[in-house]
Amino acid sequence: MENKSKAESYIGFCLRARKITLGTGAVDCLKRGVCLIIVCSTGSQNCFSLAQKFARRHSCPLMVCHCGLGRAVNKPGCKIAAVTDFQLAKAIVGAADENFELYAGGIN
Repeated sequence: MENKSKAESYIGFCLRARKITLGTGAVDCLKRGVCLIIVCSTGSQNCFSLAQKFARRHSCPLMVCHCGLGRAVNKPGCKIAAVTDFQLAKAIVGAADENFELYAGGIN
């Protein structure tokens, strides 16, 4: 069994608490309450531009996951996720290591 980073553990807590939304369609439907957008580094350029658009729309930080977001959320094809709990989002940003890079914060 591989050791998970602290940020991946917090993403697991988000899954258990149902405070994370997975996929571009589901994230696009969210109107408010998004505190953090996470995008996988293996996603396409279109996926990355959608993540930037969602981060601007919700005025929240954007994190790039280099370890594979699908592995962190136990969904192999997942490329974008939105965390909807402020405390868990703050914990994920605080626990970011070399596998998670903070791309942008707020509106640029």
